[in-house]
Amino acid sequence: MEQFERARLDSYFARIAETFVPEERPSAFLITHLLPERPAFVRAVGLSTNLRAVLPKPKSVDLTARREIERTTQCDALSRELFEDADSVVDYVESRAGGESVVLLDVGGYFAPALDALCERFSGRVLGVVEDTENGHKRYANMEKLPCPVLSVARSPLKDPEDFLVGQSVVFSTEALMRSRGDILHGRPALVIGFGKLGSSIARLLHAKGVQVTVYDLDPVRRTQALSQGFTVARDRDAALHGAGLILCATGAVSLRGEDFSTLRNGAYVATVTSSEDELDLAGLPNVYQRTPNGEHITRYQTTGHYFYLLNGGNAVNFLHGASVGPFIHLVQAEILAGVRNLARGCLGTGMHEVDAADRAAIAGTWLNYFNR
Repeated sequence: MEQFERARLDSYFARIAETFVPEERPSAFLITHLLPERPAFVRAVGLSTNLRAVLPKPKSVDLTARREIERTTQCDALSRELFEDADSVVDYVESRAGGESVVLLDVGGYFAPALDALCERFSGRVLGVVEDTENGHKRYANMEKLPCPVLSVARSPLKDPEDFLVGQSVVFSTEALMRSRGDILHGRPALVIGFGKLGSSIARLLHAKGVQVTVYDLDPVRRTQALSQGFTVARDRDAALHGAGLILCATGAVSLRGEDFSTLRNGAYVATVTSSEDELDLAGLPNVYQRTPNGEHITRYQTTGHYFYLLNGGNAVNFLHGASVGPFIHLVQAEILAGVRNLARGCLGTGMHEVDAADRAAIAGTWLNYFNR
């Protein structure tokens, strides 16, 4: 990033932080993809909160960005296993922010499994969670009863540009990996599992490239949407898996279970838009499959009479090529800061919430002043 771009980004976030400054700054824990542009957002979180720790998502860490963050803020390790153990999570938050009022800034519902215990046993007060992703939104929404407010930006209209551009980067990275083996998209039928914001973006982009696209989604409403947009909608999931030469998983839940892999056609490529532990049940894959590197970031799974290729170890393919969506990501990051202020006020009830339309309009106006030049 050029120096003038860095200065503009810092100025933008300073303005956003000033607009949404809480009357009383809470403490915060920030889970984030630590990409090259991310330090500016982390500094903005530090302006709005007492930032106790940054927890980078392990498959998307830029080392230069991490070193920059570590000069001012504690960086801690993040794993699903750690955050699924209630005792460990309570002890961890106590060690960093005991007795304080905290907000949890989440990407993917990491705090969900231990949230009840944290709200009940933490010596301070959990003001709430701000969740960034559809995957995380579902994790919190599916809890029987939320013990604190959860403010989700996953379905915000300010996230639409990001979702479209993430879809573009997924298709770009998938095609780049296939081309590294001498394969191309064309002539290879594709199956997109999940027709939400990302899945629908991916399907449209593949179609624009002349790829034959079939869609599968558990939600009948989304199936009708896909059909109305001209896509083939699979009636039989197993048959669709067997017929596809490329499978793109975009559900935020488990798309492929262990027994599904044996139904893939020979030579099929499998790619995801999120973490492997969220999207693929690789642990359930029969042990008869041998795993062999087959080019950079491509693994060949083979057993007698059957083989397929897994891209980037089952993790989001777009992170291989920077995953940049340009300045549009800063719209959602600003909405997260607005969410922090809303939680810090302490007036939201338990349950799911969104940032209101007036705050979104203010964010969009500020963003346009800085980036629509």
